[in-house]
Amino acid sequence: MRSLRSAAALALAGLLSLAGVLAGPAPAGAASPEYVALGDSYSSGTGTSPYIDLLCTRSSAAYPVLYAAAHPGTSLKFVACGGATIPDVVSDQLSALSANTTLVTLSIGGNDSGFASTMLSCQYGTTATCTSALDKGRDFFENQLPGQLDSLYAQVRARAPQAKVVIVGYPRLFKSGGLCLGGLSAAKRALLNQAADDMSEVIAGRAAAAGFAFADARTTFAGHEICTTSPWIDSATVHPNATGHRQGYLPVVTAAAGA
Repeated sequence: MRSLRSAAALALAGLLSLAGVLAGPAPAGAASPEYVALGDSYSSGTGTSPYIDLLCTRSSAAYPVLYAAAHPGTSLKFVACGGATIPDVVSDQLSALSANTTLVTLSIGGNDSGFASTMLSCQYGTTATCTSALDKGRDFFENQLPGQLDSLYAQVRARAPQAKVVIVGYPRLFKSGGLCLGGLSAAKRALLNQAADDMSEVIAGRAAAAGFAFADARTTFAGHEICTTSPWIDSATVHPNATGHRQGYLPVVTAAAGA
């Protein structure tokens, strides 16, 4: 009987040993998620004080800070900067990426396409002046922006090879149709919204070509543009307010990051 028990014990030990080989070694403790937020003023939080970096108008109410807070243990490198263009991201922001980066968000292209000057032309000029400025911007984002984005996205992937990359789009800025007291005419608002749609399609297309996710802000901001009863975009700065970051950007970025 003792010999039978010994044989059974040896057999059991052999099975356990084999199971250990098949299962492999126990996994080491997982590293904390590392999130790098790149981009321009729509990511830095321009217009949503208080600022944690005044020079770049980085706000504690911006969606990158909110995302990190909603995911405990996440290490945030918040380098998005108001006014940034593609060359600025390359020279000043990409160094934040590494092989340890697990999530990247990036909004860029608006300043390269002349966003600020176009808004001034439409705000203070005639409809013809507004149209001319928008046509100039459209020529850029249809013919030059795609190649510049492809180059930038390739550099992001090279520096953060394991990261989930979410390209964050821009919302439509204005209510369509009707009156906008103290604001732009319906014709100008329609022109600006169409340009926003056209640029979003270009950016979404290049994101897809790079294998990146696209967070389409037009979906969550719909019904909350300037001149609506509950705007999430500030009419003075023409940027998302705190509610826009919390209820407009955060949900769509979170969904894209988890897709």
